[in-house]
Amino acid sequence: MKKIGFILFVVLLLNACSFSKPQNDWQYKSAYNFTRYTEYFLSEDETLAKSSYKAAVKNAKKSADLDTLARIYLGECALNIAVGEADTCEKYLQISQLVSTPELSAYYAFLTQSLHEYQIAQLPTNYQNFAKYLLAQKYNEAADDVLKMDKSTAKLLSASLIKEHLNALQRESIIEFASYNGYKKAVLFWLRVDAKYADEQERKRIEKKIEILNTKE
Repeated sequence: MKKIGFILFVVLLLNACSFSKPQNDWQYKSAYNFTRYTEYFLSEDETLAKSSYKAAVKNAKKSADLDTLARIYLGECALNIAVGEADTCEKYLQISQLVSTPELSAYYAFLTQSLHEYQIAQLPTNYQNFAKYLLAQKYNEAADDVLKMDKSTAKLLSASLIKEHLNALQRESIIEFASYNGYKKAVLFWLRVDAKYADEQERKRIEKKIEILNTKE
């Protein structure tokens, strides 16, 4: 039941519609496969992630309305940024002129840290307080907000945007969160971040952990 609820939430997010609006089959399948892609990506199940992503895009391309496809491209960009992979959201930019959705423009600006104050209200609600703190450079408040976030992707993405401003305890909290959920890709990213701030002995211990996690058996 919880899984179904999560899928429906993603469907609603992707389509930016009300609960009463019926879903087209292609939209549901696209959102469902992107949900699977998200889990597989963060868990570093690359083969399954690639398959689910292709299915999400394939279904999104069944319509001349490119809104869902744009959301997928932004979602992919957000996941990459959340685990420290460089991404300028180029796929989204290639179709952005064909999509007139202010929420998408605001989310793109948020991802690329070019957000304007007026765009904060256009972001998903779980990002709005964080975005206010970020624009005001109130990093302590922003970090506190990150640790209170319930949604996994929101927490990981927001944390990555202020990684230089997190203290050791806050970084450890993110690592524990990613570890609990089995998000190996995020765990490895945050271990590498943590290693940058560690003394020599602790850095060697972290590097040993990374080595073990990367060992293919």
